[in-house]
Amino acid sequence: MTLDQLNVGEKAEVTGYRRENPQILRRILEMGLVRGTEVEVARFAPMGDPMEIAVKGYLLSVRLSEAALIEIDSH
Repeated sequence: MTLDQLNVGEKAEVTGYRRENPQILRRILEMGLVRGTEVEVARFAPMGDPMEIAVKGYLLSVRLSEAALIEIDSH
């Protein structure tokens, strides 16, 4: 399952990544979305993209195309 498949209020743990784009993967890691990090979907933009997630005490906006590269284990 990937992060883009979650709904508002759902929580998950980052378990891995799809490595299709190394530049985007590096950016994802720099934002703090490393393996073992718990995330919660806070909301979606009015048109559905980007999504806003709570991670490590702050809110982060992530494009759905980027979220689709983040593998998760949902709670």
